[in-house]
Amino acid sequence: MPKARYLHLADTLARAIQKGKLTPGTKLPTHRAFAEQFGIALATATRVYGELERRGLVVGEAGRGTFVRDLGLPITLGAHQTANDGLVDLVFNMPGDAGDADILRAGLRKLATAGDLEAMLRYQPHGGRLHERRIIAESLDASLGSVDPECLLVTSGGQHGLAITALGLLRAGDFVAVDPLTYPGFKSVCALQGLNIVPIEGRAGVMDPDALDRHCHTRDIKAVYLMPTVHSPLGAVMDEVTRLRLIDVARKHDLLIIEDAAYAFLEPSPPKTFLSMVPERTVHVGGFSKSIATGLRLGYVIAPQTHIERLVEVIRATTWNAPALISGLVTGWIEDGTLAASTETRRRDGATRQRICRATMGDIPILSHHNAGFAWLPLDPALRADPIVSQLKEKGISVSGAASFATTLAVPQALRLAFGGVPIEELSGLLGTVRDALHKAQAD
Repeated sequence: MPKARYLHLADTLARAIQKGKLTPGTKLPTHRAFAEQFGIALATATRVYGELERRGLVVGEAGRGTFVRDLGLPITLGAHQTANDGLVDLVFNMPGDAGDADILRAGLRKLATAGDLEAMLRYQPHGGRLHERRIIAESLDASLGSVDPECLLVTSGGQHGLAITALGLLRAGDFVAVDPLTYPGFKSVCALQGLNIVPIEGRAGVMDPDALDRHCHTRDIKAVYLMPTVHSPLGAVMDEVTRLRLIDVARKHDLLIIEDAAYAFLEPSPPKTFLSMVPERTVHVGGFSKSIATGLRLGYVIAPQTHIERLVEVIRATTWNAPALISGLVTGWIEDGTLAASTETRRRDGATRQRICRATMGDIPILSHHNAGFAWLPLDPALRADPIVSQLKEKGISVSGAASFATTLAVPQALRLAFGGVPIEELSGLLGTVRDALHKAQAD
């Protein structure tokens, strides 16, 4: 049977896109112009574009047209969260909203009319422009208390903040205390700097202060890395009593506290931060990628004044400065309330997804924060994660086991699901496939 005309045309355009003849960002003709060019009906042209969009090769933007996608990037922001190999990606947490592109467009228009636009084309102060540091510091007053802008440095994302902290304040061979399950990005930083990570016992993402104290007596631990408010990957929020006990241990053994606040915005009523309780020995690292857009890499590090000069040196050696265009966008969104609105949207969206997750999974154990777009599924001791991951891959779904998060030699058996960027109407079905795979593994 001959191939339908619309599929033949779709294949032709697909080859042009895949071979680079139509580059990312290229605007395709309107449906009507395409129909006239190829002598086809308007409905057929619409089917061609629909087929290309279904394959993930183009993206349509209301009122603007159809554009060629960058095939090196996953599809997010209200479309399919799909990996490059065609699998639905439940590995990386990529929260997004269909209106994010409009927010960016409005922000860029506002930035284009700014009086100091030319200044963005020049080298910036390594720690960020002081007026933008003030804006960020003032926005953190409610959660961190008064922050001295001179002690806040602007970074190219939270990951960069963790990297400059390790590179600037720790030495190769130093021991750093971490949770048994922790953020993989910090593990990478430690490997890069030659740091030795020491897993400290705890419960569901909350470190045991007594265990930290015991390890400090047997090893010369220099720092402790914590995600106390919305732990990744477990979603825990550490209570204030435990924080105070950890501070006592840190003072006793002269530990630097690295406080990672990547997901802290998800908790509307958090306990006091380590920065607010013990600022003289805390480096607080945060960012905006999870609360507004993962592609806009802007973060900050707040540290004691005695560490600032060294951290600035590392920023200079790594990135020179965070891009002024990005910092201008984000600080503008702080001032006009866009960031606050986006943060609240992310919380509501995460809460909805958590309800869907728990309703779909039924009696399967789940560890998560009630506003987060990710969840941890500890497996029955008799099960192994790898076969389940493989089975789900055969069904077109990519999920993560525990290996990338584990800091212990024995890797726990668990699945981590990140569903922040999956279309909400598809989430129940995808999670149902995961649930069925778990039930099948238990039955076998």
